[in-house]
Amino acid sequence: MTAAQHEPESFGQALSRAYYEDVVAPTVARRLPGLRYAAARLGSGSDVLGLDDETSQDHDFGLRLTLLTPDDQGGEVAAVLETDLPKDYRGWPTRFPTTWSPEGAVRVEVSSVADFLQFRLGVDATADLSVADWLALTGQAVLEVTAGPVFADTAGDLTAARTRLGWYPHDVWLHLLACDWAQLGEELPFIGRSGSRGDDLGSRVLAGRLVQVGMHLGFLLERCWPPYSKWFGIAFARLPRASAAAPAFRVALAADDWHEREMGLAEGLAVLGRLQGEIGLPAVEPVTVPFFDRPFQGLADISQALLSAVTDAEVRALPSGVGSAEQISGTTKLLVDGARRARVVRAAIKPSRR
Repeated sequence: MTAAQHEPESFGQALSRAYYEDVVAPTVARRLPGLRYAAARLGSGSDVLGLDDETSQDHDFGLRLTLLTPDDQGGEVAAVLETDLPKDYRGWPTRFPTTWSPEGAVRVEVSSVADFLQFRLGVDATADLSVADWLALTGQAVLEVTAGPVFADTAGDLTAARTRLGWYPHDVWLHLLACDWAQLGEELPFIGRSGSRGDDLGSRVLAGRLVQVGMHLGFLLERCWPPYSKWFGIAFARLPRASAAAPAFRVALAADDWHEREMGLAEGLAVLGRLQGEIGLPAVEPVTVPFFDRPFQGLADISQALLSAVTDAEVRALPSGVGSAEQISGTTKLLVDGARRARVVRAAIKPSRR
């Protein structure tokens, strides 16, 4: 889920819908009667999330559409669109260059459901996903499949896949929540420790890292897929309950003193800890506790409370603190490559040999 899904259609989404209804659908009906397909605005682009504005229109924006057809008809469909689509619609060209494809071509992406899902997700989402498959997903990859509007789905395969990708299985969800809490617990005391040694820059860096983890935790608690970094803050601000942690997180990021920084993080994490209990998951109060006998904040063992509620044997066997691809790494080249993500996750959760 994403908060953007509940907003009115953006300009780009409405443009794509009108293009489909007025131009693409009549062309397909006339030239390929009886074709079973799905039409939607999916994939990359701010308008898929409903977050496009005037700035979005300076590149890679326009009459874009995804048309998912049977495997053996994709070539025929693409050929019909190339020859039959008009030069423009509502003043927008139907053929234009993009940053990934400089030739001026029709920007209706024609693919099968299976190939489209594999390309965007890196896993086969036409069937039930394995634990490793779920961990290989990123929120952005799922949103590229589930966030955009669907204009038609006569076969139902796309709708079934989007339903399947609605949210993690319960025990995988608990594991990922535990991973975020574990990461917070690992580094929260370091904000004060580094600050007390005069390392203000290091303390600030740690605060930034932990605010990001806390925000990711907020998305998990709200059962909403997080978008990539450009839209991360905007989407977090739209979360109905977890966004209440934002003022405290801003204090942590703006503070010139490590004590205030630590206090801001503690207050923000307390909001998320209470939310966790309110939605019926294991929670621990208070969320922050003294770090042994040192004058720094530590974290209660919330991670273990969550892991203790996991019953699935395969999830219980996962290494503690090793979560999804986006929890393991923030490297862009990894996160945008579904096949590489899957390999990294499988290597990360493989039992260690000692």
